[in-house]
Amino acid sequence: MLGMGEGGCPFEFNTDPATFKVGDAVSYRVTGSLAGMPFAGVLLEVHDDHVVLTSDEQDPVSRMRATRESRPLVREEDVC
Repeated sequence: MLGMGEGGCPFEFNTDPATFKVGDAVSYRVTGSLAGMPFAGVLLEVHDDHVVLTSDEQDPVSRMRATRESRPLVREEDVC
């Protein structure tokens, strides 16, 4: 992934689920065939037990429910 070598990651992610807020950038994971690949998204909603995020802020349909943990987990079947 571009920018992931020397010099670190070009993104700053919130990895503290206790401080998640709408608009935070997060690194998330996906189950199934996409497991192990890193994804970046933005939080649209923050709830006590889950979050809703998007990988494309310009696409209003791109919404995925995920677990509320340091790297939220999205079920493969929920990927938009």
